[in-house]
Amino acid sequence: MADGSHGFDPVVEVPQGLSWCSDDNPGLTRRRAGKGWSYRDAEGRPVKDPKVLDRIRALAIPPAWTDVWICPKANGHIQATGRDLKGRKQYRYHNDWSTARSENKFDKLPAFSRALPRLRAQVEHDLGLRGPVKAKVLATAVRLLEITLIRVGNATYARQNRSYGLTTLNKRHLEVDGAALTFEFRGKSGKDHRVSVRDRRLARVVRTLEELPGRQLFKYRDAEGHLCPVTSDDVNAYIRAAMGDQFSAKDFRTWAGTVSAARALREMEPPTSPTDAKRKITVCVKAVAGLLGNTPTVCRTSYVHPKVMALFESGALKTALPGPDAKGFETALIRLLKTS
Repeated sequence: MADGSHGFDPVVEVPQGLSWCSDDNPGLTRRRAGKGWSYRDAEGRPVKDPKVLDRIRALAIPPAWTDVWICPKANGHIQATGRDLKGRKQYRYHNDWSTARSENKFDKLPAFSRALPRLRAQVEHDLGLRGPVKAKVLATAVRLLEITLIRVGNATYARQNRSYGLTTLNKRHLEVDGAALTFEFRGKSGKDHRVSVRDRRLARVVRTLEELPGRQLFKYRDAEGHLCPVTSDDVNAYIRAAMGDQFSAKDFRTWAGTVSAARALREMEPPTSPTDAKRKITVCVKAVAGLLGNTPTVCRTSYVHPKVMALFESGALKTALPGPDAKGFETALIRLLKTS
């Protein structure tokens, strides 16, 4: 089994010659050495192999990165990770992996759809736990992530740019009215968001969190009773534990964009001409972009599977999928995308 898979198959077939890896596993580290860098293996021994050092130099890891992890394998699909100045996790991929991934940005969707029930079951279980324990608070965050599609957020970005995501929301961004939750905040690129959710159980949990000390909304009590803020890493670790190492909070947006577009286009009458198809797809993409908080151009290129639009243009979507509210819609959609 490939490195770091924790029992889950890789999201897509790894190109021949590459090995699936994860920075959860031991790797190489770097430290300052005069005006340059020295590197150590997982046992703390200096890295002296010229081939390994050449590989590391070729990665051009920015000097500003912190918490740098370097894959010990030359054929690892991830070659290095680190944190930039804003605290965001960054990656250096193997060239062969980048090439394979760029060929189809949507290869994750079938595996994501298969793993999603596991995550939903875990969330359902953890929402039933008592008190603001870590698993329950993370389950609440993940459920809201799926429902609202709010970006997961980053503490450094919130501090420096005053722009927020789910994990960095403050209590002032929230209004609770019975079973209704309304989040009002400034997000990525300074865009203002107002997102409402009606869910009695989530509202009960969020009210409990609101009563805890401090400004940040999402926090939990650890085993010693200390309050700890929820981070984007916590949320992604929770998702990975249930679904597999290859997934993160970002995948919800690709999934939701594709499913939402498919539902909207399935509900429309098949196009009568190329012009009619273009008009209807434009209407659909604008609606989905509003849901995701993106521009229509970004939405269309990054979040809606191109096969959905191609099937609509050909007139095949309406007969190939059940009604948009049917229980098996998501399963039927993934099957269609894999076979078309």
